[in-house]
Amino acid sequence: MELIRPNTNFDFVGRAKIAMAVSLVVILLGIGSLIFKGGPSYGIDFAGGTLVQIRFTADTSAADLRSALDSLDLRGLSIQQFGDHANEYLVRVQESDENLSTLASQIQSTLEKKYGAGKLEIRRTEMVGPQVGKDLREKGVQAIIFSIIGMLIYVTFRFEFRFGIGAVIALVHDVLVTLTAFTLLNLEIDLTIIAAFLTIVGYSVNDTVVICDRIRENMGKYHDLPLAQVINRSLNETLSRTILTSGLTLLSVISLLIFGGSVLQNFAFALLVGMIAGVYSTVFIASPVLILWDNYRTSRKAASA
Repeated sequence: MELIRPNTNFDFVGRAKIAMAVSLVVILLGIGSLIFKGGPSYGIDFAGGTLVQIRFTADTSAADLRSALDSLDLRGLSIQQFGDHANEYLVRVQESDENLSTLASQIQSTLEKKYGAGKLEIRRTEMVGPQVGKDLREKGVQAIIFSIIGMLIYVTFRFEFRFGIGAVIALVHDVLVTLTAFTLLNLEIDLTIIAAFLTIVGYSVNDTVVICDRIRENMGKYHDLPLAQVINRSLNETLSRTILTSGLTLLSVISLLIFGGSVLQNFAFALLVGMIAGVYSTVFIASPVLILWDNYRTSRKAASA
């Protein structure tokens, strides 16, 4: 199925510098936001502590909940409305001198004194120790780094080292853009989001491999043409495939974002941002890196001569 006419010739390479500048601004904005906020907002998996999800039968507010829990003297207490129900809240405690296994029951008994027995339901309790949270955080970062290194090795083995460099720069770009979105929107990063990052890495490199394969094929077929023209031709030839596969995947992710419920919203949002960034980086980041690499090698040969 051809959505784009075979003789279409969009000048992707000609707009690569503008695209790279936009990407650089977005990433620097994310880094600046991280520095200003003192790091990303970690979920209970990484920050450690206790999370209690509570649904009330009567109307209440976060201020009323905080007032009711003041007697427990909980450090790092945060209360957030959750889900589609107006009277459902997440109570997070990242620092506490109490035993994490007993803290949830203390919260429940304290709230029942204010709202009455049977007027609230503890729907979920998660407990992670600070050391465990730190260990999970470090292993999550390692998983992302090792996956990107693995993709570099695979693409280098499958094609050439210069293709691998382009793919890795594109993958790092996708992860940083997604992280920027989470930082600017103050969304939490937990194990589910790490899984989303790994999914983004796999999805993005799949698109990159298809286009790299066409570029390599056209380099042998049109060896008299400049590399920029070969890359443009390859991107245009695979444009229909990119739109079809990426479009259908994005429809699934959007459906998950809309109908997946609040538990999956952050995961689906990460996939949405990462997959859009993945298509963008394959066209405007990974492919032009080949030209930069070729120019670098040519200049080195000329200097040595």
